[in-house]
This record gives sequence, C-alpha cells and structure tokens, in this order.
Amino acid sequence: MVEHGDIRVVHRGGSKLNFREPVITNDSRFLLCASGECVKVFSTSTEECIHDLRGHTDLVTGVLLKPSNHLQVYSCSADGTVRLWDFTDGILIKTYVIGYPIYAIYASANHEGVIFIVTPTLGDKRSELFQLVAVHLPQSGDQLVEAPELSAVLSDVSSNPAAIVFGRGGEYFASVKRLQLEVYFFKKQKSYRFSLKEDNKKGGKNTFTCVACHPKDDCIATGHEDGKIRLWRNFNHKREYTYSTLHWHHSAVSSLRFTPEGTNLLSGGMESVLVQWRYNQETERDFLPRLGAAITHIAVSPDGALFCTSHSDNKITIIQSCVKVSAVIQGLVKGESVRTGLMVDPRSKSLVLNGKPGHLQFYSLQRDKLLYNLDIVQQEYIHESGLQQFEVVKAAFDASGSWLATVEERKQKAAELELNLKLWAFDEQTQSFVLNTTISAPHEDQITAMCFCHATDSQTTMLVSTSKDGHFKAWQLTPQAHTEADEGPSWLCDFVGAYHGLVPECCCFSADGSLLAVSFQEVVTVWSPASWELLTTLSQPPKAIRDLCFGRLSCSKYLLGTTDNNLVCCWNLLTCSLEWSTSMDISLLLADPLSENMAAFCCQDGCTDLFVFKPSEPRPLFSHKAVCSGKVTRAVFASREEMLESCEESSQWLNRSQLYFLTQYMDLMTFTTKAEEDRLVASSKQLVIDDSVAMTPFYLLLGKHRQERQSSQDVLSSVSAERTPQPQGSVAIKELLQTPAYVLPSASFLCSVFMQSLLISVTDSREENKHAEEEMESEKEEDDSEEEMESSTTRPGEASVGGWAAKGAAAPALTKAEVRELRREEKLDYSWAARLLDS
Repeated sequence: MVEHGDIRVVHRGGSKLNFREPVITNDSRFLLCASGECVKVFSTSTEECIHDLRGHTDLVTGVLLKPSNHLQVYSCSADGTVRLWDFTDGILIKTYVIGYPIYAIYASANHEGVIFIVTPTLGDKRSELFQLVAVHLPQSGDQLVEAPELSAVLSDVSSNPAAIVFGRGGEYFASVKRLQLEVYFFKKQKSYRFSLKEDNKKGGKNTFTCVACHPKDDCIATGHEDGKIRLWRNFNHKREYTYSTLHWHHSAVSSLRFTPEGTNLLSGGMESVLVQWRYNQETERDFLPRLGAAITHIAVSPDGALFCTSHSDNKITIIQSCVKVSAVIQGLVKGESVRTGLMVDPRSKSLVLNGKPGHLQFYSLQRDKLLYNLDIVQQEYIHESGLQQFEVVKAAFDASGSWLATVEERKQKAAELELNLKLWAFDEQTQSFVLNTTISAPHEDQITAMCFCHATDSQTTMLVSTSKDGHFKAWQLTPQAHTEADEGPSWLCDFVGAYHGLVPECCCFSADGSLLAVSFQEVVTVWSPASWELLTTLSQPPKAIRDLCFGRLSCSKYLLGTTDNNLVCCWNLLTCSLEWSTSMDISLLLADPLSENMAAFCCQDGCTDLFVFKPSEPRPLFSHKAVCSGKVTRAVFASREEMLESCEESSQWLNRSQLYFLTQYMDLMTFTTKAEEDRLVASSKQLVIDDSVAMTPFYLLLGKHRQERQSSQDVLSSVSAERTPQPQGSVAIKELLQTPAYVLPSASFLCSVFMQSLLISVTDSREENKHAEEEMESEKEEDDSEEEMESSTTRPGEASVGGWAAKGAAAPALTKAEVRELRREEKLDYSWAARLLDS
C-alpha cells in the first residue's frame, strides 16, 4: 500500500467569501476578503481576482488595512500569526507570530505600531471565553518576527468581529455581548457598562448583534435581534446616557456601518435590503431592495465612493454611493445540503451542483468563479420558514454535454408528492441550456437515482431513472418529427422494468453502454438496453446496495457495489461470479472516467480515509488517512487541462484527473502534489500583462509576444531574418520596469530617450543622392556583365551547376533583384539598438 507521501489535501476554490467583512482600499480600486486559508484581492471594476495572498496554514479570520500605509494590509488567522502584505503586488512583507488562535483584528491611527486582536482567554481551555489583546509589533528587518509583548485590554468579549468597533479615531472602543454594551476609554483607562432587559414590553428580544461608531460625533449605533437599531449618546457618563430607537427590519440586524463623513448609517439583515438612514434625520431613508440573499456584512470605502455587502449565498455586492449596484462577485453557493451531488459539465469543464433555491450553479474550478446559474424550477422563491417549495434533487449530464436531466420535487404535509422530470438541450447560440421536455409525475414516488448512457458511439440518447414505486424507466430521445408544427426532438418512455416488487436504489451504465445494472435492494440485475432482456442477477449477503460502479478500460469486466452492512463486492461479469469482497464502511464509491482507478471514501472513528485502487489488483494504489473529519458523501473526478508528468507511484493516479470532494462543513477540497503547488506558486510570481493592451513597440519589449522567426522560402526572407532584432525582454528594460518610480529619472527624460531609440537615423539628402547615382552606375555595370555571362554560358556551365549540388547543395547564385536588396540592407543603420542595449 502506498501512503500519501507528498500529496496533501488543500482548499481548491469554493471557499467562503462572506466569512468576514470585506475591505475596500483607499482608492476604491480593490476589494480584499478572507477566503479559506488565503486573502483574495478583487478588482471592483472588473470583478476579477487579481491576487491570492497565500501563506496562512489555517482559516483566515480577519483583514485590515494598515492605518499608516494604505498600500499594505494585515491578515490574521487561526494559525496564530498576523501577516503584513503588499496587496498591489501580492507580496508577503512580514509575519508576526502571536502563538494563539486569532479571531478578529483591529487598529487605529492613534495607536501606531499597535494592533488589537481577539484571542481565547490565556490559560482557559474553554473556547467560549475571549479577550481583546493589544499587540506591540516589534521593529525588525526579519521577515519572521516573534511578538512577545501582549497586554490584555478587555476580557469577556465576543469572538464576532462585528461586536467590537473603535470610535473617534481610536479614543475609545465599544464592545457588545449578549445584553451588555461596554465602552472603554483609553485616556481614562476606564470602561462603562450599559445593560438591557432580555425582552421588551412587546416581547422583542434585545440581544445585541452588531455595533458601529460615528466617525466624528460621540454616537454608538447598536443592532438587535428584534430588528431595532439604538443610537447611544452621552455614554461617557454612567447615569446620563440616552438612546433613541430606529426600527425597519423585521428580523435581526446583522451589520451596521457609518459612512466616512458620518452623514449616513447603513444597515442590513435577513430582508436582503440595504437601508440607508440619514444621520439626525432618521425619518428619511433610502432602500436598495432585492439583493438576492440575506446581508451578513457591510463595508464602506475610506473615500466613501463605494459600499459593499456580503450575503449568505457567498456573494459580495459592490454598490456605488448613489445606492446603485455596480458589480457582483459570486462565490460557490453553499446550501444546507447538495442533493444533486457533484457533477462536471462535459462542455465547460465546470463543477455543477445545487446553488440558489431552485437553481443549478456552474462553477469554474480553474478560475474559482461562478459562471452562471440555471433556473430549474422557474418559480419565484419565497423566503419564509416552514413553506415547502420545489427543490432540485437530481441532475445528470450525457457524455457530450448536449443534454441535462433534472428532477424537482415538493412534498406538502397533507398533499401528494409533486414530481417533475425536465430535459434540457444545450443551445449553441445562447451557450446555455434550454428547456426541451417537461414530464409531470414521471414516477409515482420519489426518484432514487438517474443516469445517462455515456457510450459515445451510441446512435440514440437514453436516460434511466429509478424510483421508490418499484420501477425503473428508460427515456429515449425521439428524432425530430417533420410536421407542420416542427418543435424539434422530444423524449418518450421506452421501457418500464421491475424485479419481484423490490425497490430499486441505484443504477449504472457500462462504459460502452451495452449493459445496465440496477440494484433492487440486495439483488443486482444486469439488463441489455438494446433488447431490454434481463441477462443475469447477482446476489450477495442480505443488505441493500448503496453504490454501483462499472470498471473502466481494462477493468470494464468488473462491477463493484457497496452495501449497508459495510461490504465492498466486486463481480466478474464474464463469469457472473463474485471476484472478491472486503469489509469496509464506505460512504462513497466512484470511478475515474479517464483511467481504471476507483476512489473509495471510508468513514472510521469520526474521520474519512481515502483509498484509490484498481478492481483487478488486490493492493490499493494510494491511501490517505484522516482526509477530513466527518463523512464524505459528495465527490467527483474532473479531467485536467494539462496532464501531470509525475513518475512517483503515489501520485500517478492524479496525472489525468483531479479528485474533488465536499466535507460535512461544505468545504470544497482536493488533492495536490508538492510539484504542482510549487508550479502554481512560481506562476503566480510572474509578471502578468493584460491581453487587452495594444501591441505597441513598448509592449513588445516586455517579451510577452516574441515573434517566431519563420524559415525563409527565398533569400530575401533569409536576409530580412538576419536583421538585428529589438532587444525584447532585456535585463536593462526589466530593471527599468521593476525599479520604483521615485528612484527613476523624470518621465519626460525617459520618454525622449525611448523615442530616440525607436528612430532610424537618416543620412543627409546630398549623400543619399550620391549613393543613388553610384547605385545606378553599379547596376548598369552589373547588367553589362550579366549579359556577357549569359552569352558565354554553354554546357560546361550546366556541369558546374551539377558540381555544386554534388559538393553539398550550396545556395544558388543571387539574382539581380536580390543583390540590390542585399546592398540596401547593408546601408541601414542599426546603431539605435546598440545604444538601447548599452543603456
């Protein structure tokens, strides 16, 4: 058995963008947000990810702009470190080792060289007790620095970053937890506490949820569970404090934020509406409704030009100050469950799974970006708890990606089950799927499994569905009917099968489409799709089959299945007998479509182990213990864009395909090798140039598009190929581009030198005329000499040509036009290239 070696489990896209409040830079050009173990830098105008700031080894829990340098940013993580980045270039500047898990980070302009972090109470093993700690960052030239100076500021605080905020430039900070507001003044080194009753007179809950401080006035805004907002004043006196109440939200207020000038207060919650309150004119307010999902965080740019909201569907909406949406950054939508499982679209190579309610999401694994949502239910979703609505429960693609099948269901308490089977055809013009056929009530009970016949040489497209009603049905694509109402191809039921009244649980086609396996509880039936003849039955110990997989390529004669009594069975279809079986609690079994390999996720002691094996070999190719905690029930093999050239036995199964899986916490994970990680890091450090830049001479100097020298078909092209090329990608030019702007000479000086280097020197007009006259005379002499040569050439001349070929096929004699062209080339001045290289 081969252990995992240099293969490690990593987050590969799909991480949460809404885990912490995003940060907008001072110039409003970039947006930074925590995403798994890295910090993503997005462009606010193009929505593209510019950089991935990688370096943390655990979840990133906070992002903060450095107050003294607007081009640098702090990030904190549960790995116990604070890292300082140059986010414009994506460079790690310094790492401060704290030694304790960090859950939030703050800073203020009044406390230079000091940051404030939230950590577990020192020496306390219970994770629910946290404290606010001041960290004095040591001045050191080393990249890795220990930060030993920690001083506790306030104990018993919340780990939620929205529960602490600094006010008036850092003169004080406010902290909320449960029913208590605490304000700490740094000069007085004294705190005041204000408490509320658990319920108000109308039964509303007064629990604090978030807090914000006015940038100029002594005013603190707090959000509450009952949807109310309280504005606190005179809080520097214990008994003279006052507060006023604002109320629009019908549920908990999740985020509050003042604009930089303090003229407006922004609030958001479950209603998916951004509310803008006028400060001191609270009756006047503006609304931005229908943002798509509940608001979890609100952020404002330092110049006040942009707002942004994070949403519960893993989305960030960028909003202009005129309360108009300008961009949307959509991450992988993570619901409570993925009932469709994980699939790969054969056309776009994107990951497909449940997205927003009633939708399928197509997510690019290479770009870590949502491509689009496909509305399956095509009904407005009503956000109301307890209301049963249609839900997408099954989906499948055919081999070419031309057809998509979906199943949606709705179950009311006192009503029958509603089922719809929909077939979607891919439209080349719109590059999306269009509804082709809707089949209402395809079965009398819930559909348990569904699969297409993936044979590429099959003349017909076939879909099989199994149901708890005891039947499986084969749906076949009928050809286009030539009628007056030409509606194109459609789907019809071709066959209905059953076996002794047992309930079918899963189904699977062989790779060539010649066999269909359907499991009826503990019996596996094998059918011929061509004649719908029951070929054989395969039985095993009395427990229901959970998964069925046919082998691929050289292992196509094997059929594997997992059972409820923790058995893995492998049948040989040539002998119709059990080849081998073993006892393992496998939660998921799947086959790699590009190789003979199979992956089995085995749950043991609260963790999941991975085994990769071939059905024909008794020894696993690869194993990885404790891949993640909990049970893995969703995984998929995705083909690689470029095949890995790995010679190590432990990683050869990753050469063609990459395995993705979802954990119980809805994290998308994958396996990667050390060589692949090094290649990704190296490519991220290269200079990236936008392909939309015009092809100017200056652009060519960067070496982005080097022109390939083509082999000359005649001597003229070979002469032009010998011209001195421009110094593309020279050391001097790279140094010029990478040198900081404040060190370089003025732009006017550089521009004049650069323009002169592009000019070709021209001689005096008199000299040109003189050269022209000499050329004409020389051409006349050449013509005379050529005429004499032609008149004197006889058979011996032909023999001399044969002699040239016998000596090594030397180049033929130049023609008159080629000689003239060669002389012109010799007179061109290439000194500009030498001057540019010397610079």
